[in-house]
Amino acid sequence: MPVMDWFSARVFNFVHGNNLVYNTCWEDPRLDRVALELAPDDDVLVITSAGCNALDYALASPNHVYAVDMNPRQNALLELKLAGIKNLNYDDFFGMFGRGRLPGGRAVYHDKLRASLSPWSRNYWDRFIKFFDNKRRSFYFRGTSGSFARAINVYVDRVARVRPQIDALLSATTVEEQSKIYYDELHERFWSRPMRFAMNRDTTLSMVGVPKAQRRQVETQYEGGIVKFVQDCVETVFAKLPISDNYFWRVYLTGEYAPDCCPEYLSVDGFERLKGGLVDRISVHTNSVQGFLEQHRGTISRYVLLDHMDWLSDKFFPLLELEWQAILDRAADGARILWRSGGLRTDFIERVQVTTGGGQLRKLPDLLTFHQELADELHEQDRVHTYGRFYIADLAA
Repeated sequence: MPVMDWFSARVFNFVHGNNLVYNTCWEDPRLDRVALELAPDDDVLVITSAGCNALDYALASPNHVYAVDMNPRQNALLELKLAGIKNLNYDDFFGMFGRGRLPGGRAVYHDKLRASLSPWSRNYWDRFIKFFDNKRRSFYFRGTSGSFARAINVYVDRVARVRPQIDALLSATTVEEQSKIYYDELHERFWSRPMRFAMNRDTTLSMVGVPKAQRRQVETQYEGGIVKFVQDCVETVFAKLPISDNYFWRVYLTGEYAPDCCPEYLSVDGFERLKGGLVDRISVHTNSVQGFLEQHRGTISRYVLLDHMDWLSDKFFPLLELEWQAILDRAADGARILWRSGGLRTDFIERVQVTTGGGQLRKLPDLLTFHQELADELHEQDRVHTYGRFYIADLAA
């Protein structure tokens, strides 16, 4: 392994093995809802991340949502949200997870939340509930992705000095207004040489969950490489798509959501519906997707795999095949699978082989029916817009 690849892997593994990485989900559940076509008898498996989308899927009233993640810190965050829904009033809950800060949050935690957590999550939040009880620093500037967001805000305020332009853009009411602000007042000043340099570093990308394998995909498949890819993503979000309901970028540029620009679980109606019983349809599991499925007794009809197959596609390809075998073994009839990729295509899928019920070794693509036209249509509407491709596939019975 080349020295830089070794160093990059060490940095990435340290970041992801020792930290809360994601404090909010970075996948648009509005697209997922359309793609999943959730019905009352569906059982959903989703990689937890920050838990926002597991809560969003529960609001569609499926039978059950299994949130699975190998990082117990991510599951601890979802557990805290579940405890908050069950035990807090709406104003306190929005204070914690909408504004990212709740005065007296430590006391609220000990009085109303701690007892509802698993032992591991309880021990974690005993140490880090302070993330929500700080006047100067929002929870959304915590964790590795939050620290990256905080650094971007320091750059916006003190280096590029474009905070007025950012605020104006977030307040824009039309795409035409956004576009004018972005191209006339923001683009040149934001994309300075130091910013482009930072976006080309593996250490920077590790903070936002981009491993070396995923970077390679972008570098080889996207004209202009990773920096041009990031620039084009930002341009699309700020100048070509409506920003008014884009809570993903708003929270990282301001440190908080707005009541009219937030995930559905943070809306009054979403909170009340979850509190009314839908929250009980979510369970949290610290495991790999493969490990969970091999222990699970039932079947799963909907899978949301985020982009983690990119992570496994290079040096962990055998694990990718084992995961798909577990998916096949536990899939309900007509199971649907969603995933995203940093690259423009997931060629590695073509190399995956699985064993069917009859003991026959088959290539995975032969067992999948892709809905690529719908996936591409939805991808164009993606408010996050940091992935290269979106996939929707049904697994053959």
